[in-house]
Amino acid sequence: MTKNNELSLEKREELISLLKDRFEKNTERHQGLDWDKIEAKLEADPNRLWSLNQMEETGGEPDVVGFDENTKAYLFFDCSAESPKGRRSVCYDREALESRKKHKPENTAVDMAADMGIELLTEEEYRELQKLGEFDKKTSSWVKTPEKIRNRGGAIFCDRRYDTVFTYHNGADSYYAARGFRGSCRV
Repeated sequence: MTKNNELSLEKREELISLLKDRFEKNTERHQGLDWDKIEAKLEADPNRLWSLNQMEETGGEPDVVGFDENTKAYLFFDCSAESPKGRRSVCYDREALESRKKHKPENTAVDMAADMGIELLTEEEYRELQKLGEFDKKTSSWVKTPEKIRNRGGAIFCDRRYDTVFTYHNGADSYYAARGFRGSCRV
């Protein structure tokens, strides 16, 4: 992230208001957490606010889903019902993109996440998210792929079908209009 990834005061206030509203409407996602403490951390970290704004602008609808006692960070995950619209039709990573001979997508999940200052959800985080609601009933989301799978040309993605969360594999160079990625941001 570069130093100029900072929001205007007006945009920061607008984003914090939006996040507070979402926090209050979805209390089941973050029981026992205090918005005032979260807001104080948000206001103290303009870079994280910028990343959360990127999540919002690409359709992720970020919300607080937990607190990490070890790092004292609040966890925000993309909580949009379907994989964020502004992050679909991407292959998994740069190596996969460069290996395609034809019909290359415009970007990759890994590159987009890095540019936004966020991380792809892991499979475990994705499953935790699904305990908080029903997500990706029509779409799917790339998740962080273990090296042993990626080294063989594959990548993994998840979705929810038949009231069950599934993990699948695909070639890392594949991309589909209904597959994007979900991210996390620690504040």
